[in-house]
Amino acid sequence: MQIADDLARRVRSGELAAGEELPGVREYARTLGTTSSTVVRAYRYLADAGVITMADRRRARVAGEGAIAAARLLEPERVFRLAGSDDPALGVLLDRLGAAVVPVGARGSFQGLRAVARGEADGAVIHLRHRDGVYNEAFARAVLGRDKPRLLHLWRREQGLIVPAGNPRGLASAAQLGGLRVARRELGAGTRLLLEQLLLTDGVAPHEIAGPELHSHMEIAFAVATGIADVGLGVRAGLADLGLDFVPLLWEPYEIALGHGALGAARPLIATLRDPLFQRSVADLDGYDLQHTATVRPLVSANR
Repeated sequence: MQIADDLARRVRSGELAAGEELPGVREYARTLGTTSSTVVRAYRYLADAGVITMADRRRARVAGEGAIAAARLLEPERVFRLAGSDDPALGVLLDRLGAAVVPVGARGSFQGLRAVARGEADGAVIHLRHRDGVYNEAFARAVLGRDKPRLLHLWRREQGLIVPAGNPRGLASAAQLGGLRVARRELGAGTRLLLEQLLLTDGVAPHEIAGPELHSHMEIAFAVATGIADVGLGVRAGLADLGLDFVPLLWEPYEIALGHGALGAARPLIATLRDPLFQRSVADLDGYDLQHTATVRPLVSANR
């Protein structure tokens, strides 16, 4: 339907913003040189797709998440390509989504952002802490700024020291890691960056830390559980089954950086994030806060 598609494109581009009122049916019909019934059908089609809202005796308006709905409407078969970070709850999410989301590229927050910038992925899971303490925003703007990026909030997760049962060395901070075998994520991973930031804050040079470099949080936990490492930095989830203890250090936002054109393909992902059954399954893992899950925010220029 040409009228509906044209309006959907204007909503997706931001020309018609959330909450903006559309022309009345008769007025729009005169403008387009068509019939009122044709415009009514177009409006109803868009309303059924979630692009606009229609209330009795009031004009149609662009829905709050109309841009996402419009993008999905225009590209119904597009599969979302996801790159970036590793997380136990993310595995649960991907299992739920099935073929709607395809993991692509190497793991790691920085590698994920680069994949989006190169057009090899639609979104990157990131958790990158800037020196000002704010997560993700500066990095997404720096790499994807020309693509009008958005951040889709997945959850907050707890990061800390993974230690043997009983924490025999009494570890409480990164300041005590010197001389120990520390299981670390690979360069470019957000958790590796976090570890180095914590070490520098506590006066320890990152190059003085030795230990295996691994590619997932579960591998870090396995390294501690098998004695390959004395300690690791990672998430709380899944440690109880391995007989390990956890020393909490901080909570961090875990988010997906989206290029502007990826909103439509992300709609199934957002719908699953809002599913109460999915949220309960993540909450059962421990170490997650889902208070703002599935919220999407645009990133404006740092100069504005």
